[in-house]
Amino acid sequence: MRRLTLFSLIAVFAFAQEPTPTLSVSTTEVIVPVTVTDPNGKFVSNLEEKDFKIFDEGKEQKITYFSRERSQPVVVGFLLDLSNTSRLHWKNYQESAVELALALLPDDPKYSGYLITYSNEAELAVNTTSDSQKVVDKLRKLKPGGGAALYDAIYMACTSRSLVKGEPLEPRRVIIVIGDGHDNASKKTLNEVLEIAQRNLVTIYGVSTVAFGFNNEGEKVLTQLAEETGGRVEYPLQGLYKDVAGYLSTPSDEGNYALKVGTGGYASEIARGMYRAVANTTGEVTTQYLLRFTPQAQDAGRVFRNLRVEVSLPNVKVRARRGYYPYGPDVNVKR
Repeated sequence: MRRLTLFSLIAVFAFAQEPTPTLSVSTTEVIVPVTVTDPNGKFVSNLEEKDFKIFDEGKEQKITYFSRERSQPVVVGFLLDLSNTSRLHWKNYQESAVELALALLPDDPKYSGYLITYSNEAELAVNTTSDSQKVVDKLRKLKPGGGAALYDAIYMACTSRSLVKGEPLEPRRVIIVIGDGHDNASKKTLNEVLEIAQRNLVTIYGVSTVAFGFNNEGEKVLTQLAEETGGRVEYPLQGLYKDVAGYLSTPSDEGNYALKVGTGGYASEIARGMYRAVANTTGEVTTQYLLRFTPQAQDAGRVFRNLRVEVSLPNVKVRARRGYYPYGPDVNVKR
């Protein structure tokens, strides 16, 4: 029998005093959501299991589960930027968040979601629920102001909310960041939150709040978070005027705009961009292929393993998580 040292007794006592960790992960099986699009960006939705190959550190793995069903069970974390930089188009993004919540939480028990807001600090505004109205009611009361603790918000999403039975395999885990990707208030770092998202098999999407004609260093961060976990970023206010020509050559006292501010055309174009972003994000979350495999090598610790998914079709784009951190069976992830 192993002898208990004073240190181990103290550790046991301390653990007993702490609340039970919210998230517990067992990854004898790895889930890999996959999106396949054609050269025009349209979903390719008629593939079979035989069309896919998955490689773990370059070694092909046996697919143990395959699904292409629509409306697959998910737990969606809505992470909303309340920092000062979101003020310009706040009402538009507030409504977009409401539309996302209504679309992805159709009051069906197999769909759950939660709301985390972040400014100077991250806050769990609505815990995990299948009731979209709870999320919507909270969203409508929010006002922006302060800094941006994006990384802390992602960390909170992976550690500090109620778990749905069956995660992360069914339902799977998705985070949608509605913000510009910048962070100036977090205690956590980008590398820390990338690792914890990978460990929790989370797919991150972004709906960027960066407006037309502006650039933000946070865009790179948002893109990295999405690409590393198999998601992508929508830019609803970028490229709105790509079909409008000649407006710079038309002098105007209030400034040169492709569509005159205060007119229905301007508001309509912004609304259209928001609608596309919501529709594209919702469509992808609910129409991905799901692959699972049991790793042949069960390495423990911080050993990141690279994944590659191939599809037996030419001229398609395949998007999936770039890797994962393996565990032994039934490992509790305690933060």
